[in-house]
Amino acid sequence: MAERGAAAGENGVGGGAVRVGTRRSQLARIQTDSVVEVLRELYPDLRFEIVAMSTIGDKILDTALSKIGEKSLFTKELENALERNEVDLVVHSLKDLPTSLPPGFTIGAVCKRENPLDAVVFHPKNCGKTLGLLPEKSVIGTSSLRRAAQLKKKFPQLEFRDIRGNLNTRLKKLDEKEDFSAIILAAAGLKRMGWENRIGQLLSPEDCLYAVGQGALAVEVRAKDQEILNMVSALHDADTVLCCIAERAFMKRLLYLTGAVYSLDGSDSLKETMQTSVNYPQQNEDGPNDDVQHVGITAKNVPAQAQEAAENLGVELASLLLSKGAKHILSVARQLNDAR
Repeated sequence: MAERGAAAGENGVGGGAVRVGTRRSQLARIQTDSVVEVLRELYPDLRFEIVAMSTIGDKILDTALSKIGEKSLFTKELENALERNEVDLVVHSLKDLPTSLPPGFTIGAVCKRENPLDAVVFHPKNCGKTLGLLPEKSVIGTSSLRRAAQLKKKFPQLEFRDIRGNLNTRLKKLDEKEDFSAIILAAAGLKRMGWENRIGQLLSPEDCLYAVGQGALAVEVRAKDQEILNMVSALHDADTVLCCIAERAFMKRLLYLTGAVYSLDGSDSLKETMQTSVNYPQQNEDGPNDDVQHVGITAKNVPAQAQEAAENLGVELASLLLSKGAKHILSVARQLNDAR
């Protein structure tokens, strides 16, 4: 781990620099820098240092993410550093964090969400087109089973193939070769990188539901580190917190059984919509329940009733889909993926 800040043990707000862990990729650094910039504005008397490191997901680039398995591909090394007191907080893309965090950790802040939609970036020869206008058998690159399964249903005439690497690498593969007609990326990442002009088409939720937590940044901390937890809680965006609690609860309930609610070829799917009210006033909630987590998120400055309602919404929607046959779809999808 390079760029180490203060020595291990000199942690916290009162004991030296506040050390912020991040992945080494350009996008991860941009995202982390944006969070640290806000923290420096909020706490001008504190010193913040960034500790960058590589993760398993950054190193294994020749295998589809779905075949490697673990959700913690992009987070485990960062959490190890957090556990060893080598960093005091870690900035992640929320969609990279599993719905159940390892014991002793919590998401201490969920920042205001950027555009959560998926975006299509086209090969230069296809500029001005949309997915629906591409020739039959055109190859679309994506590292996401979620995207491929949904888009196969919407665009059965297209072919979908794995593409790995950071944003820079994937765009280079698209532009310099003839392997792909287009690739699918998160709009939020492209915007943060300053590449919004590369977006040829934004995919509506009717075309492709975005990933749980997509577009939001999460700050992970040690659950018992009250100084750091209190400090980062100022970053919480209440609307984003409640949306992401609902989404993560939905995912956690489904993943307890298997996975996602689309067959891999897109031919079988279930979709339902439910809503609930989260219009609860903030109350004085001092006491033993201060640090109650909802799907790994600790948000003391967001009303507890609203968080509970958001979590219940996600669980109930997942239960509805399961009652309509989602378990079978997910089981078949897992078997097909294991056989690939």
